[in-house]
Amino acid sequence: MKQAVLQNERVSVQLKPMVDLAKKAGLLKTRRHRIQSAQNGGYVSRFKGRGMEFDEVRLYQAGDDIRSIDWRVTARTNKTHSKIFREERERPIFISVDLRPTMNFATRGVFKSVQASKVAALVAWAAQLNGDRVGGQVFNQHGCQELKPANGRSAVLHFLNALVKPTLSITESFSLEQILNRLMQHARPGSLVYIVSDFRGLNNHVEKQLSKLAKHCELQLVHIYDPLESYLPSRGCYRFTNGKQETVLDTGDNQRVLAYQQHFKNRQQQLTTLCKKWRISLLECSTVDDPYEVLS
Repeated sequence: MKQAVLQNERVSVQLKPMVDLAKKAGLLKTRRHRIQSAQNGGYVSRFKGRGMEFDEVRLYQAGDDIRSIDWRVTARTNKTHSKIFREERERPIFISVDLRPTMNFATRGVFKSVQASKVAALVAWAAQLNGDRVGGQVFNQHGCQELKPANGRSAVLHFLNALVKPTLSITESFSLEQILNRLMQHARPGSLVYIVSDFRGLNNHVEKQLSKLAKHCELQLVHIYDPLESYLPSRGCYRFTNGKQETVLDTGDNQRVLAYQQHFKNRQQQLTTLCKKWRISLLECSTVDDPYEVLS
């Protein structure tokens, strides 16, 4: 019985394991600056002005951003003044989680969908413990469900329940570009936005949406992958199934193996280049990694 429960937790998103992560997330609470400013990724994100609160006006000083000049006060006093801002104490955390069919896969560890949900749960609990509002987006190939950021444990539980049983706006097909377009409409400027996905379907249109989002929010990408996606096993024939169809993969063809590995490297490089260009933070998380270690 216990073995069956553990097996279910490895292949399907379950509420209890995500609730249990609240205790572990408490250890991330002391790392608030690192989590919220996304210092733990490959690239450091810029903090956007919309996430700041007006504090005061003072005389312009050399080095001040000209976009911060208060033109009304400047015109009234005949002396250039700058607006001074301070970081908002309470910052919305918006977590977008990919549950498309490609996430229902793993050769070891847990399914990518389960790993993505664990990452999201840890971020949500840590944010709640820090007093931040938590909301998010759950999506698959048919649609998405958005949850408005709110305070408290109930907001996190509402989000976790959506991961287990999302209420989706069912359509025939829903592309990653359309999903990000919806995310743009729901994530408040200045929010810290996590996107947890395998990023299948990444193309120029998706990159454009991500660049737009990065201009208004702190953006953290968490790339979920299975080790088999990065390299094929040693020479032999391997059977794969999705429960309905089967396929046999022969890894004896060296050219095919190299082409397969290069395809994964190309997608990784595409993500890395995108993040470097727009100063987006990027984390890599495989299906065998400890999500807590990845975030901390």
